[in-house]
Formats: sequence, C-alpha cells, structure tokens
Amino acid sequence: MTKNKKNCNQEMEKLFKEHFPMLCLISFGIVKDKDTAKDIVQDFYISYWQRAASVSITISFKAYAIKAVKNLSLLSLEKAKKEKFLIQSLNTPKYDEPEPMEPPSANGRKIQALLNELPESRKQIFISAIINGRSYAEIAEMQGISINTVKTQMKRAYAFLRSEASENLLHFFLWTVLISYIITQ
Repeated sequence: MTKNKKNCNQEMEKLFKEHFPMLCLISFGIVKDKDTAKDIVQDFYISYWQRAASVSITISFKAYAIKAVKNLSLLSLEKAKKEKFLIQSLNTPKYDEPEPMEPPSANGRKIQALLNELPESRKQIFISAIINGRSYAEIAEMQGISINTVKTQMKRAYAFLRSEASENLLHFFLWTVLISYIITQ
C-alpha cells in the first residue's frame, strides 16, 4: 500500500469515527428507524469513499455530510412510501359488480363469432397457439413465417378480442381453453 493511499484510508477512518454517530442521529430523526438510519449513513460513507477523488467540498466535511445524509434520508422515506403504496395497490383487489353470465352455448357462439371476425391467417395463428397449445416457433415453422410475425398477429388478435368482448366472455373463453388443455393432457 502506498503512503498516499494509507493516509487517505486513515483520513476516511477518522471522518467515519468522528461523524458516524451524529449522522446516524440526524438520519434517525428523519426515518425513525435505527437500522435504516445506520444503512443510510453507511451508504453515504461508501459513496463518498468511492468518489472522494472527484468530490470537491467547498464547506466543511461535517456540513457536507449532514446535508447529504438528510437528502438520502428523505429519499429513503419517499422510496418507502412508494413501495408501501405499490404493495397496498397490489394487495387490494378491485372487484366490479359481476354481470350475469349467459348460458355456455350463447358464450360459445359469441366467441366463435368474434374469432370469425379475425382475418383468416390471424385466426389460424391464434387457434394454433391458444386452442392447440402450439409454441410460436412451431406455428412460424408450420406457416412458413417468422416468429415475430406470429407474435404480432397474436398481439393484434388479443387486442381485438379485448376491445370487442365483455370481461365475462373473456373469462369464459380462458376457462374453456384451460379446461380443454387439461382434458387433452
């Protein structure tokens, strides 16, 4: 280890020992969690140490560190709020009032009518993938087209069905496909 690097490491250790407890208290005052506060301060020191050569401090290290730790603590709070919101939104099921289901034969006729509205090649690709359970690669090979063409046609078929079918009809269709898949296996 060179003398300059050794001096730099000693300086960093000194800054760490001198300011760590105070910075943890500042962070704790914001985040209200001891472990999170310690993590934030440690992350600050790691970041500072990695960038020490390129950081030019125009004020004292203490003032710089306090401001940085406050900002990191506030960012941590924002991140925690966003995560909490996302978790709550994922855990909160949203149910609409269900529409009464029509007899299966009526649903089957509606699905068949919707499928018949698709262009013939798109319909064949969709039926091969969904009803027959073929992979996109198999369909592409059978029809002599690229896998990307199969993907595009599937995407367009799904978009059409979503736009034209009611939610209950789509659920019925998916259940029908699932049941037929289970029966054939």
